[in-house]
Amino acid sequence: MAKWVTFFSQTGSEIAEISKQLGRWPDLIITNERPAHLRTINREVLSQNITILPNKPSVEGYQKVLSEAIYGKDYVISLHGWLRIMPVEIIKQYPVMYNGHPGLIDKYPQLRGKDPQIKAWNLDLPTSGCVIHRVTEELDGGSIMRRDEISIRNLDMNTMFEKLHDLSVKQWVNFLRRNWL
Repeated sequence: MAKWVTFFSQTGSEIAEISKQLGRWPDLIITNERPAHLRTINREVLSQNITILPNKPSVEGYQKVLSEAIYGKDYVISLHGWLRIMPVEIIKQYPVMYNGHPGLIDKYPQLRGKDPQIKAWNLDLPTSGCVIHRVTEELDGGSIMRRDEISIRNLDMNTMFEKLHDLSVKQWVNFLRRNWL
């Protein structure tokens, strides 16, 4: 079974849902949220092995936490709303790294980057979806490993966010179970 390391910058709710469905927590959860904010996030996430990086982690900071968690070649790194650009040195050192993105970047390239759900809403797109892609030097440019599309026509923004969240959780569970865990 592969070591599973995951990063998040928001609430950690996606990691909690994925973990419940997999019946397994990540071996290490890394965030850059401040300790005061962490008190308000999902308590289940906080009970796990969690490391807090600074808001703008250095390459050395990434290397330190990853080298302590990952020994050898049997690992997977997943990014869940990690709102930071991963340094090229880290991508090269740890190439088994995947990002979940709540926008169909293959169909709608304008959904690359931050806030793809809001972009899809503002563009009045008929569909959106989620992808899991390999992390590369190009922002949201790695090969797509999983892709699912849903209609967002006639949905209010909150419902669209909920449906994309649920779709992302389902994708991650299937991807991790089938390939790594």
